Amino acid sequence: MTPPQPTAGGLLREWRLRRKRSQLDLALDAEISTRHLSYVETGRAAASRDMLLRLAQHLGMPLRQQNRLLVAGGFAPRYAERPLQAAEMQAARSAVDAILTGHEPFPALAVDRHWTLLAANAAVSPLLHGVAASLLAPPVNVLRLSLHPDGLAHRIDNLAEWRAHLLERLQGQIDHSGDPVLVALLAELAAYPRPAAPPQLPATDAIAVRLRLRLPGQATVLSFLSTTTVFGTPVDVTLSELALECFYPADEATRAALTQAREIQR
Repeated sequence: MTPPQPTAGGLLREWRLRRKRSQLDLALDAEISTRHLSYVETGRAAASRDMLLRLAQHLGMPLRQQNRLLVAGGFAPRYAERPLQAAEMQAARSAVDAILTGHEPFPALAVDRHWTLLAANAAVSPLLHGVAASLLAPPVNVLRLSLHPDGLAHRIDNLAEWRAHLLERLQGQIDHSGDPVLVALLAELAAYPRPAAPPQLPATDAIAVRLRLRLPGQATVLSFLSTTTVFGTPVDVTLSELALECFYPADEATRAALTQAREIQR
């Protein structure tokens, strides 16, 4: 049987509850009556396109979900969704390439909303030696690559801590987006074998959770801090869901090792 199509009111109510907002709170923010909002949610009243967008923005709905809301309300989507390789995305693609290349000799990569690898700089590939070929076959999921037993997991010195960090971050994305693909991914990652040691609390002088990664076949341990970069004012769905993950050396030994590796490659 074909599942029933969502209504605009049903989607608004779903996202309002996801954001833990009362009808009164949302109605005050959107400058409408609580009664009118209630009627819209139950389907007794139809909201205009501008009203749906106003409510969606007050609920912090992702652009993809705003488009879905508009379609459910009988309107055309507002935001375009073009692949990163489209001609119209040349400026964004150039910006991504510039950030990734400019970050060398330190690793950096670009991922989509499902943590699928879109691009990476030259510093990433040497870190992946020894990873199972099946995990490197496109599409490559970065979180699966990190935590799978045949991926990087056996080379992450602080696996319990890093695993807890990634799962917590993924749960936050699920809370924000409600994406069922991410829900399934979280269940898969959580089912991987747990590290023997529980995650340790960060040291009192720590500023962030570090990734401590051993090089393949070596005793060297690289220590990284990571940052996430997103486009600040995207009006394209693809661009709004793109993130750049940049890793910085957390100590001088890591900085020296990566700098030396680049010189050898040259």
